Amino acid sequence: MSDPTPVFDDLREESRELDLLVAELTDTEWARATPAPRWSIAHQIAHLHWTDRAALLAMSDQAAFQKFAEQALTAPDSFVDDGAEDGVRLGRAGLLARWRNGRQELDRALREAAARHTRFSWFGPPMSAAAMATGRLMETWAHGQDVADALGVVRAPTDRLRHVVRIGVRARNFAFAVRGLPAPENEFRVEVQAPSGELWTYGPEDAAQRVTGSAVDLCLLVTQRAHRADLALTAVGPDADRWLDIAQAFAGPPGTGRDPKVADPKEAEPDEATPKEAAPKPAAPEEPAP
Repeated sequence: MSDPTPVFDDLREESRELDLLVAELTDTEWARATPAPRWSIAHQIAHLHWTDRAALLAMSDQAAFQKFAEQALTAPDSFVDDGAEDGVRLGRAGLLARWRNGRQELDRALREAAARHTRFSWFGPPMSAAAMATGRLMETWAHGQDVADALGVVRAPTDRLRHVVRIGVRARNFAFAVRGLPAPENEFRVEVQAPSGELWTYGPEDAAQRVTGSAVDLCLLVTQRAHRADLALTAVGPDADRWLDIAQAFAGPPGTGRDPKVADPKEAEPDEATPKEAAPKPAAPEEPAP
């Protein structure tokens, strides 16, 4: 088994960088709207805290987590928003303190769970500690992007994005299935350039269909933080092209995505296979490798 320590360290650093972005915000900035409908910067941090607490519950008391998950499923369209609202009501100082403490607790729990090689229940399939950390990093980066966009900040990308790219690539078939579409029969070749300049590759080198571009753009796509029309990603083959229209790295029903900043001719024709309204869920759809 691969050493999961790097993904734990990367999650901690990704969270630390987001903390630096929000630590000194005024109350007015804290309440600033983000690209997510009805969510302020406070809602973004509250959601990350809520999901960290859910992960801790899953690792510490699976019976209690099962009850929590069952309650969540009774309100699938609102439980994510309700959890964020609960956090917002704590106020800026209270929420920041709880988020920071929760991150430290989660970091310890993840490392302890990895040492025991245990798996635990989640909203989707059972997860290992490495898989949970990968999902938490993906979500931290994605919601951090919402915060950065709200503040007009351009974040310097890092090679921590390799975790987001990998989970997005592995979730390819899920993106098709959640829309009721058959998965492509063969793997794609995916080649993206990392922030460091390294080339990250996935799939057979001789695959007939492929996707190329930058790792940052692929991460923005699979977390649905940018529209395909605004990204420099190239697809060869009809299935690869379709995937770039529907890719998502998060579990649950299809997300709404973002509107294009530039005109996209594909938007002129509605696509019944891609619903326009759905709430994202806080987990990766399948087990990623550490």
